[in-house]
Amino acid sequence: MARTKEFDPDAALQSALELFWERGYEATSLTDLVEHLGIARASLYATFGSKRELYLKALERYGEQCDPRIVEELSRPGPALPVVRAVVHRFADEAARDDLRRGCFVTNTAVELAPHDADAARGVERSWHCLETALTSALMRAGAQGELPAGRDPVALARMLVVLLQGIRVVGKAAPGRARLRDAAEQALTLLD
Repeated sequence: MARTKEFDPDAALQSALELFWERGYEATSLTDLVEHLGIARASLYATFGSKRELYLKALERYGEQCDPRIVEELSRPGPALPVVRAVVHRFADEAARDDLRRGCFVTNTAVELAPHDADAARGVERSWHCLETALTSALMRAGAQGELPAGRDPVALARMLVVLLQGIRVVGKAAPGRARLRDAAEQALTLLD
């Protein structure tokens, strides 16, 4: 008869995500994971595979939790430009208030793993593509509703905003400062006027 798992794999994955988010991939050892999750090493391997596979599953989980919220926010009916502005301001405010300096899990992965791990790079690109698509859609609606000046390219603006938002996350993690982040957001948003 097969043994039943003595832990909740979903809760363990969420706990691993939190630990990776706090420490990063390289600074999180397998021993750290075993102790933090409270499961045996063999159970970790049997359920999630390697440390790298667990990290990639955590990255996927993070995207499942964060990306739909942004898509939903940017897809709401009504004026689109105020919502785009609110998203940019929220990113800046969250980065400025990040006392733990965790940053964004996707951005952290982009900096730490994506340059040399194709699977991590694909996970990062998936998240960025989702954000870019949602921003593009909102900016296209803003253009159609007369909120965006004629001649503005929604795709190029969305790409610029994705780069800005990721930069905000990096700066917020390295040296949070409300004025720097808010000023950058405000200057970028002038391109929407």
